[in-house]
Amino acid sequence: MASTQALIQVIKNELKAAGLTYAALAGELQMAESSVKRMFSRGEMPLSRVDEICRVLKTDFAALSRQVAEAQPERRELTLEQERAVVADRKLLLVAICCMSQWSLEQMVGHYRITEPEVIRHLAQLDRLGIIALRPLNRYRLQLAKGFRWRPHGPVMQFFREDVVQDFYSGGFDGEAELLALVHGQVAPRHAIAFQERLQRLAQDFAQQHLSDRALPADQKRPMTLLIGMRAWLFGAFRDMKR
Repeated sequence: MASTQALIQVIKNELKAAGLTYAALAGELQMAESSVKRMFSRGEMPLSRVDEICRVLKTDFAALSRQVAEAQPERRELTLEQERAVVADRKLLLVAICCMSQWSLEQMVGHYRITEPEVIRHLAQLDRLGIIALRPLNRYRLQLAKGFRWRPHGPVMQFFREDVVQDFYSGGFDGEAELLALVHGQVAPRHAIAFQERLQRLAQDFAQQHLSDRALPADQKRPMTLLIGMRAWLFGAFRDMKR
């Protein structure tokens, strides 16, 4: 997995900083130098061995994990190939969206008809795609930046346009804490940009509130979706009437 390779690179860096060669490490671990070299080259290192190396380096796994997390660049956008892989499997897309909402494996299994082995398999696939960094006990760290968005004309947004938008807008938006507002007008481009920045902050506030409310009991929360859009646009039914 990508996170495993990153961990091994961090260990290599720590060995170099400590002035420890593979031969010296082999002596500390009571292993053959060839076995140590093979372990690093193949990227096959069980956690028990990582713990032994941590002892030699006088550090702990948590410290190495923090370095791994800090070294991973957060993605603001996926490639076309990554998005195609995500949207090609409905359960993989579901797990990806759950991860973006910081759900635990237990929450996914408890909320949807998906088995624990299926979730684990999809978490591993998301790790390979660079969307999450998988950690021990099936925990993970999201590898997406705060400003992450799906590609505007990519496979995922196409899926949402075709299969989700109509379902979303079919509701009455008349329930508690629900709202649908349509406002049309003409504004200067600089003012439109200012509104865009405010809307982005609102989306970030919503995401942060979701994280803050994760600790609340289930009966004190409701699944809510905030959909924000603003564009230069004229309703199609009126276009033929335009001078």
